[in-house]
Amino acid sequence: MKTAFLTTVLCLIVTTFTFAQDSCSKFYPLEEGSSFEYTNYDKKEKVEGSVHYTITEVRSEGAASVATFDMKYKDKKGKDLFESNYSFSCENGLVTIDYKSLFPSQMMQQYTEMGLEMDISGTDIELPNDLSVGQQLNDANVTVAMSMSGINMNVSVDQTNRKVEKRESVTTPAGTFDCYLITENHMTKTMGATIETSTKLWLAEGIGMVRQESYKKNGSLMSRTELTRFTK
Repeated sequence: MKTAFLTTVLCLIVTTFTFAQDSCSKFYPLEEGSSFEYTNYDKKEKVEGSVHYTITEVRSEGAASVATFDMKYKDKKGKDLFESNYSFSCENGLVTIDYKSLFPSQMMQQYTEMGLEMDISGTDIELPNDLSVGQQLNDANVTVAMSMSGINMNVSVDQTNRKVEKRESVTTPAGTFDCYLITENHMTKTMGATIETSTKLWLAEGIGMVRQESYKKNGSLMSRTELTRFTK
């Protein structure tokens, strides 16, 4: 149970970083009704599952714009696993995400009833509008501290050496997109173990993430996620 929960935490952290952008509009459309489907593949190119996002609300709160996303997770056979939602706000070109809202409410209720206490902290990832090849981006990190039944568990993810490598065309089942390729290193620490990985992230203006690939320290592919459907 603990392993499954930690896996979910890490998946949601990665998803958060994918969408946390310095502008609410240039790399991601803020239009109610817009929907996105991402399919996850393992290292052998077999489907592991999918995530479906829908922007259900965009509203103004003072000088900030706030968007709410509904998420549906499905397994490799298309069976619903769970649903959740989260929101982010953008003000003066800076996005802020409520990390706790990323955790599925049904799962959180279950673990809260079991006595789980959780604290999330860190530095949000930033992605400026004026990307250019060779540009070095700021580091980011997030730490999740959990306590349950007297057992403490900490999960931390550091994202370093973030760099805009190049621009290139990427084709997925959703279409062909002109993308920025961003590379970065990840260091995950949990339960006494340190895991070093790296990712390649392809971003398109007006769409957001088009493809993401994760690699082991030795350079071998671990998994791939790509946009398979998009409407707005």
